[in-house]
Amino acid sequence: MFVAATAACPLLRFRSLPLGCYISPYRSYRQRRPSDCIRVLAMAGSSTSAAPHRHTNRLASEHSPYLLQHAHNPVDWYPWGEEAFENARKRNVPIFLSIGYSTCHWCHVMEVESFENKEIAKILNEWFVSIKVDREERPDVDKVYMTYVSALYGGGGWPLSVFLSPNLKPLMGGTYFPPDDNYGRPGFKTVLRKVKEAWETKREMLERGGTIAIEQLSEALSAAAKFTKLSDELAQASLKTCSQQLASSYDPKFGGFGSAPKFPRPVEVCLLLYESKKLMENSRQSEANKNMQMICHTLRYMARGGIHDHIGGGFHRYSVDECWHVPHFEKMLYDQGEIYSAEDADSAEHHGASRKKEGAFYVWTSQEVEEPLGEYAYLFKDHYYINPSGNCDLSRMSDPHNEFKGKNVLIEREDIPSMASKWGKSVDEYCHILAECRKKLFDVRSKRPRPHLDDKVIVSWNGLAVSSFARASRILRTEPKGTKYYFPVVGCDPNEYLEVAEKAATFIRKNLYDLSTQRLQHSFRNGPSKAPGFLDDYAFLISGLLDLYEFGGKIDWLSWAIELQDTQDKLFLDREGGGYYNTPGEDPSVLLRIKEDHDGAEPSGNSVAAINLIRLSSIISGARSEDYRRTAEHLLAVFETRLKDQGIALPLMCCAANMLAVPSRKQVVLVGDKASTDFVDMVAAVFASYDPNRTVIQIDRSSREEMELWENCNPNVAQMAKGTVEDKKAVAYVCQDFVCSPPVTEPDALRALLGKAVAVASST
Repeated sequence: MFVAATAACPLLRFRSLPLGCYISPYRSYRQRRPSDCIRVLAMAGSSTSAAPHRHTNRLASEHSPYLLQHAHNPVDWYPWGEEAFENARKRNVPIFLSIGYSTCHWCHVMEVESFENKEIAKILNEWFVSIKVDREERPDVDKVYMTYVSALYGGGGWPLSVFLSPNLKPLMGGTYFPPDDNYGRPGFKTVLRKVKEAWETKREMLERGGTIAIEQLSEALSAAAKFTKLSDELAQASLKTCSQQLASSYDPKFGGFGSAPKFPRPVEVCLLLYESKKLMENSRQSEANKNMQMICHTLRYMARGGIHDHIGGGFHRYSVDECWHVPHFEKMLYDQGEIYSAEDADSAEHHGASRKKEGAFYVWTSQEVEEPLGEYAYLFKDHYYINPSGNCDLSRMSDPHNEFKGKNVLIEREDIPSMASKWGKSVDEYCHILAECRKKLFDVRSKRPRPHLDDKVIVSWNGLAVSSFARASRILRTEPKGTKYYFPVVGCDPNEYLEVAEKAATFIRKNLYDLSTQRLQHSFRNGPSKAPGFLDDYAFLISGLLDLYEFGGKIDWLSWAIELQDTQDKLFLDREGGGYYNTPGEDPSVLLRIKEDHDGAEPSGNSVAAINLIRLSSIISGARSEDYRRTAEHLLAVFETRLKDQGIALPLMCCAANMLAVPSRKQVVLVGDKASTDFVDMVAAVFASYDPNRTVIQIDRSSREEMELWENCNPNVAQMAKGTVEDKKAVAYVCQDFVCSPPVTEPDALRALLGKAVAVASST
């Protein structure tokens, strides 16, 4: 793609060490962290001392935790904005753009090695205009230059280091650079000198190469659909092909897909679950069982591995080896319901330590475990494979540079029933002992210096969390009575999960939504950010609101979802070419508008948007419903080639394509008093089984607000509610293929009816 650019300037052959946490979908469908990293951990992290600052730059007035981490570097940093661009034009010098995030380990390394280095700072200040960007605050800016680096070099990562012309066209880029030449690679000082020399002697060639690169990327990433919809054959084939590709990369020993290091990719599980349901409906139980076995085995091994924080709960972002080990979540919710972004991998080993180390908060020596646990120390150590020499010996990938010698990450090598039998105890007694031990270690760990918390509130991530909590609230209602939970599982009230979801959505509506313009801002910290809402913010939040409505029943969430969908279509929809761009296109400093075509650790905005449109088209009737459906069809047609040739890059979109091909989506309409026990029980009956091709509509006919909405959006549903017997607390109708069942009023009858509907579907 970039023959002209690379041939024009030999400088572009320079690239950074492969230390980033990202590999582009241009070469691989999966995010990875390369294992051949050259580690400089002795210098990692920032100082924890309270010494007075010798330097303060413009970043001191920013809100982003990542930018504030660099506010006292000797580098004369600018935030992204016109002041920096104008200075570069005035001085006629290139821009050095550094992009990262506050919990990025290698961003910390480069800061200590280079950005706190006075010699390097002097070079940057004299020869460049330096701009620092938080990728979580400005994903639009990050996407432009990460796409450039990934396409040019086949991979990228953070910290992202890119040199730009004053008109913001890229000249060259990489990820982490060591300060000096080493390992057969150029150091940062060398790169800075080479860029300066090339700028002074080959400026025209460099700028022409950057312009060509952006033009080629813009053309490649703004694809338009040849047709207005996918063929039914491709909709069916993409799901099957993606499933087969996942199965071929499945690790039967440790679970997961692909080799180490392993990044959990929820969309893989979503696709296999979706296909399992389809297979069961078509009486192909053995094939469905194979999918379920892969799913359950993967999730069990993740739960047993070091990627799971056994002491505090939650999961880390990735593991470093094939057995879900991790070399290093519990405080992510705040008072008003907002959900924070992330905790750092690095922290101080003890109070007063001058440097931070990766994973210090989470790892244990054998002695640190023994002292608080007393008589059960050996049982606990046996269960979690804790050794005096450390336990990173299960794979050569676990600790290739001996950074965790003598340290242990809690991992379960055997299942609990086997271990309980080994120690001569019942499963319940054994679980109780482990829980008591975990609680004691939790108390010990709470006294350690905590990792840095990035307390930005990002709309897209909160949208995903809203969806998860709303769904969990219903799943927990189906748990058998008397189910026991052990520490760190401390809250299992379904109502609390729904409350968390609603509080997070309320925070966004109050603080990041403009009622007059009906537009979102991207993030919040000490106030809304300057960045507008992006496609992911709208799509993920709409998905969360639809789940809040379907699982919780409050009509306000559905109304807001419809409102946001209208705004999303106005700002991001390519009405001629189909699909959604990632940005609203109003900022001239952002050179690329991209139609995202990769479901990674997070799904793509287009995949989620397609499913949202399908769900809305089943809730709303008439011309608006048809418009939603046509928009979804056109969107999927944009990615026809991607779905056909590399569906594994878009598992969730494969599901969306199949959903759209379903002749008639099932509707379950519940009418009654939503606060009544009868109604709650009927809702629980609906969600007692998994069905991704089901829409649930809850109506309280006594609510004037609700009835007005349904009369405007779906008169058939409104008429159904009006015709329901008034003295019934809960009545359910199941509708499919333009036919509705007679009303049912008992949970068991509803479950039986839903089961019958599945049987009918499988026979047609």
